[in-house]
Amino acid sequence: MPDDEKLPAIREALPATAAGIYLNTGSCGPLPRETARAMAELEGIELRTGRADMAYWKDSAERMNEARAAVAAVLGTEPRRMALTHATTDGMNVATWAVDWQAGDRVVTTSLEHSGALGPLWALRDRRGVELAIADIGTGGDPAEVLAALDRAITPKTRLVALSHVTWATGARLPIAEIVELAHSRGALVAVDGAQAVGAIPVSVEELGADFYAVPGQKWLLGPEGTGAVYCAPSVLDRPRLTFAGYAAFESLDLAAEGKLWPDARRFEIAGYHQPSILGFARSTAWLSMYVGLDWIHERTARLAGEAAAMLAEIPGVEVVTPRDRMAGLVTFRIAGWKAGPALGELSKRTLCIARTIPPLDAIRISVGFYNTDHELRRFRDGVALVAAHTPETIPNRPAIQVLRGGLE
Repeated sequence: MPDDEKLPAIREALPATAAGIYLNTGSCGPLPRETARAMAELEGIELRTGRADMAYWKDSAERMNEARAAVAAVLGTEPRRMALTHATTDGMNVATWAVDWQAGDRVVTTSLEHSGALGPLWALRDRRGVELAIADIGTGGDPAEVLAALDRAITPKTRLVALSHVTWATGARLPIAEIVELAHSRGALVAVDGAQAVGAIPVSVEELGADFYAVPGQKWLLGPEGTGAVYCAPSVLDRPRLTFAGYAAFESLDLAAEGKLWPDARRFEIAGYHQPSILGFARSTAWLSMYVGLDWIHERTARLAGEAAAMLAEIPGVEVVTPRDRMAGLVTFRIAGWKAGPALGELSKRTLCIARTIPPLDAIRISVGFYNTDHELRRFRDGVALVAAHTPETIPNRPAIQVLRGGLE
């Protein structure tokens, strides 16, 4: 199907794209209509017949198998390597606490990490007396600089390196395969936060070689919130320690506490999951793979994000922070003379863009998705140019654009 036919069909299947210029998939992506329909149908079944009979239990197990298989296909691995979680943060906690930490051990991360990865490390440092080393990697755009900083930080005492595939703040794509090779050569495991990578760029966890790779459902995979998964490499499956455990982690467990963990990544699944969300996670991920096409998604996302960065960089007074040759789908930028919050407020009023700020950098971040149009990006560019041509004191007053039932006013 040619793009001029495919894109309208995709946008029709993603109703939120009609509510504004959707530029914040890095926080939450637009939910496919098909996903919402499947979730509502299951919720109706739960309401009418309950959730307590054995048939429902067996169906739940199949839905979880479907979700593992769907996300495994996107990551280029096998379903048995995947454990379902409730967020990327859950997966990073699994990886962090899987190590048998001792006082004096070292964990390494970078200066561009999200709290989903930093939070577990902070708790680890304060609870176990582990040394937390933060490698300064600048914007993350220079692979040599990144590797040099990590080379200095990863010592023989390092047990884990935890970092992002694509940084949430600058949008830089880090050289994960090379980092994994470096860390493994010194005996350290590697946990990767894939929140801004999976669904936006091609990812093969087998080729990257990471020990753990955590993903969310609600961002670039367009699933519901409260969903996610973590990949566990076969080479480390028998080494990690469990921090949380429940019925879902065990193949069998009796009243005498004699049990057998699942031999695969399911040992990291703790207890119950919201089944409509699990179904939604599976359907959204499969919709991207089978209906839209991952190759098409990755190519179009790269092209549109690159064009957006180029257009913004041409505007006087605009500084694009994202490294242009190490991009994924995120573009972070600043406007001279403006704080990020007020600038985004003006842009939202004038273009009805859905974006966010990055407070640590006092910058605006847009997430350019495969469903965006060239017209939307030009319209956003024109809004940025208008704001950049003024100061907060001189910009003309304009009421916010109204959202009407039939579209934008």
